[in-house]
Amino acid sequence: MVELLAPAGNFISLRAVLENGADAVYFGLEDYNMRANAKNFSLDDLSEVASIAKEYGAKTYLGTNIILNERLACKLESNLEKISSSEIDGLILSDIGLIEDTVSHGLEAHISVQENVTNSYTLKTLKKLGAKRAILSRELSLSEVTEITRKSPIETEIFVHGAICMAISGRCFLSYGLYGRSANCGDCLQPCRKNWTLTYEEGEDSVVNFSDVEDERFVITGSDDGSYRTNFFSPKDMCMIEYIPELMESGVASFKIEGRARSADYGAMVTGIYRQVIDDYVKDPSNYKVRDEWMDELTSVFNRGFDTNFYFNTPFEVSEDNQSKYIKKDIGQVVNYYSKVGAAEIRIWDDLKIGDKIIIQGKTTGSITHIIDSMQIEGKPVTNVEKGANVAIAIPTKVRENDFVYKLVERNADD
Repeated sequence: MVELLAPAGNFISLRAVLENGADAVYFGLEDYNMRANAKNFSLDDLSEVASIAKEYGAKTYLGTNIILNERLACKLESNLEKISSSEIDGLILSDIGLIEDTVSHGLEAHISVQENVTNSYTLKTLKKLGAKRAILSRELSLSEVTEITRKSPIETEIFVHGAICMAISGRCFLSYGLYGRSANCGDCLQPCRKNWTLTYEEGEDSVVNFSDVEDERFVITGSDDGSYRTNFFSPKDMCMIEYIPELMESGVASFKIEGRARSADYGAMVTGIYRQVIDDYVKDPSNYKVRDEWMDELTSVFNRGFDTNFYFNTPFEVSEDNQSKYIKKDIGQVVNYYSKVGAAEIRIWDDLKIGDKIIIQGKTTGSITHIIDSMQIEGKPVTNVEKGANVAIAIPTKVRENDFVYKLVERNADD
């Protein structure tokens, strides 16, 4: 059975992905991982992370996948004993020099996609060094993944969903060159996602591709000022639910969802969908088919449109901005939960009505999506509630005091 590996940027996301069926979680520490802008965890949090994951029978992998300079390498090595004592399962490493030390502390060594593993010979060398798993390069086709995995002496892992970087396996210097903020040290400001303008001197039209190829992947639009605008640095997000049978047959050990910097409801939704997808296929492989509602739900959370990356040789179109159907609006906070009647008292600062879809999030609650079908004020049923009120909402899943409440508002075409 393939492992479903989900991202956790904080305790709320951790609980959310575990509640929705993750077999394993990966997360980062301050200083050491590729999502410095996420909240991340401290060394002192690791024991609690491991303990929560064990409640669900899930494994825990700590991402230490930045390019390590001498200071950070020494610091990480000195912290391995404390990391090991927390009882997490393993480290995701971008530096093969720390494999031996990691394994000697009783931790699994997983090799990051940053190492750009593209062949079975590298995997054989990693086996000799003590690695248990390697995340394969994102630039590989599905046929290459299958061939490499069949020859590999260690486990392989691939990404199946989430943001894709324009650089080779994430090794990019664009952010550093423009802002002095290094993507390779987890501090990317994502200039690739901006709308770029191309200019060229008169007669130097080789800057723009005027080829006769009909199927242009990068759309370049001319402007009145003589410049050309494009999003060619920004690929669409990966989504592979339509190809789960092929991915399962490849023999990889783990399907990885990208998204430690994204919200807890994103993690909950995507993890839950892929859990259903994998379970459906395992239950009845010959009759597996993609459900329309899966894609509908995936497009309801943050996305830049979907693609299959390099799995079928050529990525499709470039992305623009968030393509989600909804905006998540902060509208309230849980005051209390009454277990006997299955209702939450919520203090709201925006209007609510029957039929609204809300998200409730908290460290212990995780992320719960609920469509309101019953509300009361002072024991009397209501269909609409104005901001500033305390309202009781029927919700069968337990939530907690001080949990955050959001309303999903349909995105306008101009948003």
